[in-house]
Amino acid sequence: MFADILLPVDDSEGADDAIGHAADLADHFDATVHVVFVASTNRDSVTVVGSDVVDALEQEGEDIVEPVADDLRDRGVACESEVVQGDPAMTIVDYADSRGMDLVVMPTRGRSGLSRYLLGSVTEKVVRHSEVPVLTIRTHDEARTPFPYENVLIPTDGSKAAGGAVDRAVELTAAFDATLHAVSVVDDRSLGIDVRSGSASEELRGVAEEAVADVADRADEAGVERVEKHVLTGRASNKLLDYVADEDIDVVAMGTTGRGAADRVLLGSVTERIVRSSPVPVLTVRR
Repeated sequence: MFADILLPVDDSEGADDAIGHAADLADHFDATVHVVFVASTNRDSVTVVGSDVVDALEQEGEDIVEPVADDLRDRGVACESEVVQGDPAMTIVDYADSRGMDLVVMPTRGRSGLSRYLLGSVTEKVVRHSEVPVLTIRTHDEARTPFPYENVLIPTDGSKAAGGAVDRAVELTAAFDATLHAVSVVDDRSLGIDVRSGSASEELRGVAEEAVADVADRADEAGVERVEKHVLTGRASNKLLDYVADEDIDVVAMGTTGRGAADRVLLGSVTERIVRSSPVPVLTVRR
């Protein structure tokens, strides 16, 4: 499923969980981890030392990637490392695509208070633009990175955006002989209380039930033995985060959507909230 995993690193704190999780995945799938530092061309980093012209950021990058690569090799993980130049986010996106990476693993960072969690700007841009699936790992104290995966959550609304993530979630579940949780959330708060709202709510529920049934069928075809199907009612992001906590979910797989030109790609609002707030890793998959 994953043969080549891209692990961008920098000098920020809290990346150990992402490094460790990338190592776990590489060990399980016998994959190679590609450790990359992007020396940002957005910063003036060239200086003169004696008679030599030195790029301080490139040197800093070498000092960062080598210990990470050595640590991964000590764990028995195949590893390559490289320092490249460019705009960090888009260079990571282009690197993953042009080098045929199967997965990008990146940390996210946050501040206290659920509604105030923020993604690091580079990670957020990579999630929004990457054609390669991205696994975001929270670095907050409340986060956890369980492994191997025993419970995989796939939120679905039956849309094309969700469809790409379903395939990956099913593959991931099968690879770990885990339980797949297919969940659709009906948000009928805006329907009102008039006579028509009852039938409209039933129609939404019918679509949701079809969506989870489709996931279950695809899981059955892939040989997944354990599938939980649930249709919930309420605000989608809140219900999904509650489900993650209540059902001991280990990883969430979600689709992303986009509009217009590539530089204007936006995450679906529910996916965005889950990526920013989930205490467990989130796998985002572009349609």
